[in-house]
This record gives sequence, structure tokens and C-alpha cells, in this order.
Amino acid sequence: MMMPLAFQSDWGNGAIKAALLAWLVAQFIKFTTEIVKSKKFDFTYFVSTGGMPSAHSASVCGLATKIGIDNGFHTATFAIALWFALIVMFDAQSVRRAAGEQAAILNQIVEEMMKDHHISQTKLKELLGHTRVEVFAGMLVGICVGCLA
Repeated sequence: MMMPLAFQSDWGNGAIKAALLAWLVAQFIKFTTEIVKSKKFDFTYFVSTGGMPSAHSASVCGLATKIGIDNGFHTATFAIALWFALIVMFDAQSVRRAAGEQAAILNQIVEEMMKDHHISQTKLKELLGHTRVEVFAGMLVGICVGCLA
């Protein structure tokens, strides 16, 4: 019986392995940092968005780095992966960050309105995007993992 490529013992595809490992490393760093800061074990932080370092940036940079190492930095495949990484990183520090800031403001407005009216108490997720430093740190994590994977 043939196993799907992604489930072979060697993971089959080094680029996918690098992307996944970079994401896991970044998420583990965030998870561990949160445990140290809050002194509480909260597994939900392991799969959350936002924070230091950016797991999205780590993942796409790990992918692009591994593609560059395996296929060459002069190839169209690397150019596609690099451009994809740049778009993801820009989005993380601009669009998603702005959405998180808007969510924080809307949550404040809703909290004020709840004092006088009965409206939904559901809070919007505020930790969506990243600062430039968080994106840069994620990029470094991804490049390192991509080189080692």
C-alpha cells in the first residue's frame, strides 16, 4: 500500500518539513514565554495568532529558505516562495495588526455600551497581527530552521 507523500517516514518533502518545523519552533517559543510570564499553563496559546515571534513569518521563511537551498536561489520556485513570504510578512505587520487594533477599540466601545444596553458580550480577538520586530524574529527563526531542516 502506498502512503501519501506527507506521511512517509522522511516526511517526503523537505520544504514542507521546514515550514512545519519553523511554525512549531515559533509557537513553542511563544508558548514557553507565556508560561514564564503568566506562571500558568495555557495550551491555547500554543495555537494562537500574534505574539513573539511570528509563526506565520517563521513558516513561510522556513519554506522559502529550504526551497532556495534545495532548488537554488536563482530558480523561479524560490522567487515564488520568497514573494509569498514577503506578502505574508507584510500582511502580518500591517493588515492583521490593524484588524487587531480595531478589535481592541470595538471591544472598548461594546464594554461602554453594555453598561446601559443589553448587547452581545462576545469579545473580538485582539491579538491578530505582529509588530515589525515580531515579524523579523519570525523571519530569523524560519531562516535558521530552513537551513537546518
